Amino acid sequence: MHQLARHAAILKAVSISGSSSVTDLATQLGVSDETIRRDLKRMAAEGLVRKVHGGVTLTDPLSEPEFHQRLVVQSEEKKAIARTAAAQVRNGDSLMLDTGSTTAYVARALRHHRNLLVVTNSADIARTLATRNGNRVYMAGGELRADDGAALGPSATAFIGQFRVRLAFLSIGAIDAEDGLMNYHLDEAEFSRVVMRRADRTIIVADRSKFGRRALVTLCPLAAVETLITDAPPPPPFPERLQKAEATLLVAGGHASAVRRAERSG
Repeated sequence: MHQLARHAAILKAVSISGSSSVTDLATQLGVSDETIRRDLKRMAAEGLVRKVHGGVTLTDPLSEPEFHQRLVVQSEEKKAIARTAAAQVRNGDSLMLDTGSTTAYVARALRHHRNLLVVTNSADIARTLATRNGNRVYMAGGELRADDGAALGPSATAFIGQFRVRLAFLSIGAIDAEDGLMNYHLDEAEFSRVVMRRADRTIIVADRSKFGRRALVTLCPLAAVETLITDAPPPPPFPERLQKAEATLLVAGGHASAVRRAERSG
């Protein structure tokens, strides 16, 4: 396995469990303990992980990795989620997408749709969907964040509030059983709340690693979730909480056809 592929696999394993030992990683990846130690040394130097005795942890459970790192972690799962999300969109639809690694994959899955009206605060998403297939793309203004090219703050939220769209796709940082949907930054949560108010239907896109995590800022309670797309059945107690909220749950497998749907119970 190439070094970059090992680093992605290590990040994926640690993002799911929160920590991992050198021995476990070596066994999973079929390499020597020494190879894993060298990888961890490089990754720690880049700020991707934090080395501890005998293993590795995430750098900070309440901080978020950089955008390019998040694109690598759970990438196949995010692509499956994106395919399922794109299937909810019709040609000619009006959409809002916030900034995030999963919504970036959703935008890529929409590249063959036509005549979309897209409102976003993500420079990456705007570049992906603008000037193709008759789309119209509106980019929120303000200072662009260096990490991911996101426009946030009062200017961005005021801009987004002028539109009314049929669908909104939101990525989130964590899903906690008590606090609900959470983000790592206050301005992201404030932006997303405006998006939810300006869309007829909001779809949350989140891979399995987000369940059971906590971030710094609560976006909304689980009771406010309308539709959630993920890549595996959520662990308890999330299915029961989502059912109580009468939310629609879409589980995307490795292929676009491998989708199970729990209809609204109400």
